[in-house]
Amino acid sequence: MKYIASLFLVGLLFTNGYGQDTLSISGTMVKEKLRSENLQLKISEKAYDGARADYQQSNALFLPSVSVSHTAMFTNNPLMAFGSKLNQEILTQNDFNPALLNDPDEVQNYATKVEVLQPIINVDGIYERKAAKAKMNAFELQSGRTQEYLEFEAEKAYMQLQLAYKAVAVLEKAQQTAEANLKLITDYYNQGLVKQTDVLSVKVRVNEVKNQLQYAKSNVQNASDYLSFLMGEDTVVVYKPETELEGVIEVEDPQNTVPESRKDIMAMEASANAYKSMMKSGNMSLLPRLNAFGSYELYDDEVFQMGAKGYTFGAQLSWDLFDGYKSIGKAKKAKYDYEKASLELEQYKAKSELELHKTTRQLNDAENNVQLAKEALEQSKEAYRILHNRFEEGLEKTTDLLNTETQMYQKELAYLQSVFQYNTTKSYVQFLTR
Repeated sequence: MKYIASLFLVGLLFTNGYGQDTLSISGTMVKEKLRSENLQLKISEKAYDGARADYQQSNALFLPSVSVSHTAMFTNNPLMAFGSKLNQEILTQNDFNPALLNDPDEVQNYATKVEVLQPIINVDGIYERKAAKAKMNAFELQSGRTQEYLEFEAEKAYMQLQLAYKAVAVLEKAQQTAEANLKLITDYYNQGLVKQTDVLSVKVRVNEVKNQLQYAKSNVQNASDYLSFLMGEDTVVVYKPETELEGVIEVEDPQNTVPESRKDIMAMEASANAYKSMMKSGNMSLLPRLNAFGSYELYDDEVFQMGAKGYTFGAQLSWDLFDGYKSIGKAKKAKYDYEKASLELEQYKAKSELELHKTTRQLNDAENNVQLAKEALEQSKEAYRILHNRFEEGLEKTTDLLNTETQMYQKELAYLQSVFQYNTTKSYVQFLTR
């Protein structure tokens, strides 16, 4: 009976007992809690926030930088002492005495300075800003795609919970049938109609079903644990789906191409555009830059006083003609990064198309499998009914009854598995074409 036990091991995160408080939950509730509490989604949102902060830093390309400083200086350096007095506007005729110029007394100088730097033309910075914005857009789109994937994962996990409850119901019914057969066989044995080996075979069957039922109940807890993880819950509870697993097949014509508007593809395009802007920025770094500057200064021989004042303002045109091949190498690397990102985008699109075509075929196969599994279930039920009636009349062997009973519940479990496979595959197709 390993087939039945392994059929419904959903392979999730934890295995706990089946007996904690049971909470009813719907698929809509799962998605709503996921959007607000899922940790992976919060991580992707923080990555976007970081990219947005990087973009905000590029405002420095247009906005001025302002700094204020206060400097205290004590010196008897001839040049510095003379300059400090000159800034303080306290020079006298006596300060031109050569003896004092060459060997001045200690001078105290306190300077308060306000500096302003204003970028005017920095072409390379403009493209760096575009790259930062493209990167921010890429993270925003990727965060949206992460949410779509987690919603698909939550839908799949909810169906796993539905499947686990269905498996429990089927195996509980199988246990009742097995115990009823055990009672029937035991009565026949007491009447001398069957052998003791027949009774032992049925007891083995009862124990097998009990073991499978325990696995199924553990899978209910497994599915509940995974849903708790997706919803950001840290409590151990047992969830019960408000709706049951449905085997209704909706005839629809799935989209056979991956849309260009899919968020992950748009994110990769934005990322490629970021590399393209960095490439242009590298090329433009060879152009001159124009920046304005200005300062307002206050000087005195006492701290925080304003005995003298002055200002300076101007503009600077700078041009890095050669920096040891650094700028050229940086521009080449940006070009190769852009070409690599473009190739990766094309590869990702092709791989996505391949995945969609494969999943579409799997959906067709799953649809066919549901129909076949349903027919097999109906046939196995009828076969068991007929054989059970013949067994009560003493026309069939105990082993044949057990085999037919086992096959009937195997087919029911297989049918449920096929329904689950169809529903999850359909959801995956919708995710791929979303």
